[in-house]
Amino acid sequence: MKLPAPLFAGVLVKRYKRFFADVALPDGTIVTAHTPNTGSMKQCAVPGHPVLISPANDPKRKLKYTLELIRVGDYWVDTHTQRTNRVVEEALRHGLIAGLSGYTVIPEFKIGSSRIDFLLENDDEKVLVEVKNVTLIDGESTASFPDAVTTRGQKHLRELLEARQQGYRSVIFFLVQRGETTDFSPADDIDPEYGRLLREVVAGGVEALAYKTQVTPETNRVHQQIPVVL
Repeated sequence: MKLPAPLFAGVLVKRYKRFFADVALPDGTIVTAHTPNTGSMKQCAVPGHPVLISPANDPKRKLKYTLELIRVGDYWVDTHTQRTNRVVEEALRHGLIAGLSGYTVIPEFKIGSSRIDFLLENDDEKVLVEVKNVTLIDGESTASFPDAVTTRGQKHLRELLEARQQGYRSVIFFLVQRGETTDFSPADDIDPEYGRLLREVVAGGVEALAYKTQVTPETNRVHQQIPVVL
């Protein structure tokens, strides 16, 4: 999908209070950008990393910029979690994800007291897909999730398993935003309960898929499937 334009280059000074990031522009001006990511952004929100920010269109908005991309090593990383589902939705609608093509795509499907990111439906089956944004690496090339303890993520895994037991096909989908990755594993050192649950629900029939993106200053698109190693 296309990213906002124009984007302005800067350098991250600091990220604080979760939703704020001070950015130094090339002329030395410091601006504060909104950070649409509630996670720790470990490895990404590092002072000195190059960033790209977009100007806000709403003149009434307090923060006049939004943090869009962070450069980590040789790759741009999309930390904008409000865009994650749209990237996946575009790939689903264009049949770019193996095993998940040929379905009607329904975002934000309500099941019980919760909402799952997508319901995929055809004449033969219904598939629930819950998406997680991955920006962390363990070692040199293993994508890892989560980057902080996530009771909400644990809840989603339990819901997917329950839906599987009710007859749905259930998928936990890890959208990996780190271009150097070669495989995916849960971050057991950060949230061991999430890793335990992930293995449990997969053993119970939930499918775990991981795809990495290809991110440029212009676009973010689902690019390549990588193995999930449990």
